[in-house]
Amino acid sequence: MALLFYGLVVIGAALGISFVGAKTTEAMARQPEVSSTVQTIFILAAAFIEALALLGFVLGLIK
Repeated sequence: MALLFYGLVVIGAALGISFVGAKTTEAMARQPEVSSTVQTIFILAAAFIEALALLGFVLGLIK
């Protein structure tokens, strides 16, 4: 059961980071002058998504 839970968490994290990455690339293409700000926000968003994935992994191991 824990492996199934962890698999779902990994799929969710991968989809989340890919969605955020696609939107970041789109934003940088539309407005290159704010690319450093957008890149910083992307790094923070990716870190939060990874933290949630790690939390899901831990919860999967506990239960």
